[in-house]
Amino acid sequence: MQRFVQLALDFLAGPDPVAVPPAVAPDGPPAEPLHKVFAPSGWHHPRANRMVRLAGCEVAYEFTRGKRRTIGLSVGTEGLSVRAPRWTPVGEVEAFLHEKAGWVLDKLRASRERAGALERARTVWADGAEFDFLGQRVRLTLDSAHASVQAGAALEPGDAEGVATLRLGLAKNASEAQIRDAAQAWLMRQAQLVFAESLQRFAPQLGVSYKKLCLSSAGTRWGSASADGTIRLNWRLVHLKPEMIDYVVVHELSHLRHMDHSPQFWDVVASVMPDHHERRKALRKSAVPLGE
Repeated sequence: MQRFVQLALDFLAGPDPVAVPPAVAPDGPPAEPLHKVFAPSGWHHPRANRMVRLAGCEVAYEFTRGKRRTIGLSVGTEGLSVRAPRWTPVGEVEAFLHEKAGWVLDKLRASRERAGALERARTVWADGAEFDFLGQRVRLTLDSAHASVQAGAALEPGDAEGVATLRLGLAKNASEAQIRDAAQAWLMRQAQLVFAESLQRFAPQLGVSYKKLCLSSAGTRWGSASADGTIRLNWRLVHLKPEMIDYVVVHELSHLRHMDHSPQFWDVVASVMPDHHERRKALRKSAVPLGE
C-alpha cells in the first residue's frame, strides 16, 4: 500500500510548506554525496526520547503519537520532532527516517546555521546599538533633549556609511529594558504605517478587501489571514527590506481569495508579484530574531 506522509518544516519565518528534496534509501547509497549533507557528530532535541543513526550521525529526536493518519517530521531550532499515528510500528517510523535522512540532516544543519545567524543578529539594547529598519542600518543614540519630541524619538538621515541615527529621548544611564521598550515602540509605530500602506496598495490589485490590520509578535510566523478579513503581520518585518514586506502582504492578502497553498493561490500571488519565488527565498534567509 502506498504510504502517504506529511512533511512540515517549522522554520521561524516559514509561512508555507516547502518541497522535500530526494530521499536517501535505507539500504542503498544516498541520493546526493554525504558531504553535501554535512552535520556535526550529533543532534539532540532537548525533549528527545528516541535515538537513530542517520548516515553515520546520531540524531536524538522527540517522538510522539497521536490521532493522525500520517508520519510527520518537523525540524525547528530545538531539533527533530517526529509524530506518528498510534498504530504505526516504530520500525516503520525509523525506516522512513532513513528514507528521508538526507532531508533531515540538511534541515538540521540549516536550522543550526540559522540559529547562529539569529543569535549574531540580536540587539543588545544600549547607546550606540545598531539594528535594521526597512533594510537600512540604524544606530541608536540616547539624547534626553529629544524627550519633548513627538513619541520621544526622531530618525535622522544616514551618514557617509549609510547608517541612519535614531535619537531616543532617554538619559544615557537608561536601563536596557527602557531602551528596548522605547526603540521597539517606535519600530511598531513605523510598522503600522508601512504595513497599512502596502496593504492599501496591493488589496485593490488583488481584488480583495481586508477588514483589519493587527500587529503580531508571533515567534514562528511572519503573518496570517483570517476568513473574516483580518490580516496579522509580525511587526518585526519592519526590520526587512520593503520588497520582503510586500511579499508577506501579498501572500496574506491572497489568502482572502484562497485559504490554502493550492496552485490557484500561487497564481493569485504571481498575478501581482511574478518574482515571489525569489522574494520568498530571501525572506527565509533573513536573520531577524522573532520573539526577541
